[in-house]
Amino acid sequence: MKRIGVMTSGGDSPGMNAAIRAVLRTAIYNGLEVFGIRRGYSGLMEADIYEMNLGSVADIIQRGGTILKTARSTEFKTDEGQNKALNVLRIFKIDGLVVIGGDGSFRGAKALYEKGFPIISIPGTIDNDMGYTDATIGFDTVINTVTESIGRLRDTTESHGRATIVEVMGRNCGDIALYSGLAGGADSIVLPEKEIDVDAICKKLLEGKSRGKKHAIIVFAEGEGKITPFELAKTIEKNTGIESRVTILGYIQRGGNPSAYDRIIASKMGSRAVELLIEGKSGRAIGIRGSQIIDLSIEDALNTEKSFHNRDHEIANELSI
Repeated sequence: MKRIGVMTSGGDSPGMNAAIRAVLRTAIYNGLEVFGIRRGYSGLMEADIYEMNLGSVADIIQRGGTILKTARSTEFKTDEGQNKALNVLRIFKIDGLVVIGGDGSFRGAKALYEKGFPIISIPGTIDNDMGYTDATIGFDTVINTVTESIGRLRDTTESHGRATIVEVMGRNCGDIALYSGLAGGADSIVLPEKEIDVDAICKKLLEGKSRGKKHAIIVFAEGEGKITPFELAKTIEKNTGIESRVTILGYIQRGGNPSAYDRIIASKMGSRAVELLIEGKSGRAIGIRGSQIIDLSIEDALNTEKSFHNRDHEIANELSI
């Protein structure tokens, strides 16, 4: 192993830069050359590659986003696209690759590994939707961002005596909604993992109103699917008489400086990825359980079902009475 590549793919997440930095510095410390691949698998197929040095990652550990940029690629899902990527890696004499991204990025890494290329994957996604690891890079930061946003919205919600429905990301996994709702003291949390009970939400709002509570915060995961936040707001107004508004946080959730925790786990994961390549290991996914960095096959990582934290959901409900 003399030369490795590093890339970010899929949705950006705070902490990706810290992982890139760790990959590069660990590699250089061990005498390896590092090439950065811009724009994920699209950039790989188009040979958008450059040699990196220590200066390439100066002052990036605290920055959100990714200096390598990112993209999603339909072409790479084809056999032709994957062979094109492998040919580029051969031309640049890259011996191993570190891919930082989510589920789709892992599937792309698995495809290259199955074609015989040494590869290690690092989980970089704000959704925390990968079941094999306790945390993904970016999740802690997004919880802090959303919790702060809830606090700001609470000020105006209370001033106007209304209910505010805050839509957050979480297409298939409600962790962002669950934990930001718990941290932000939400009155109700709407999740894709749980059947929504609109009557129960309205009942809780009326009970609060009867004891003098004049405002409410409802955190709504975008992947709920059975009702939109706007439909929920209309139903609440109709059934309770409480004025209701919707705030969609959108991509503001992805931005901002990564938290200390995300910087730490990204640094540990990036370093371990390079160590595995040096040890001759491949097709591995890096993760964290408790405080320990772990690795398992990418296939096993993808096949590990994400478990829902029922007790944490129960606690959120108990504390919102």
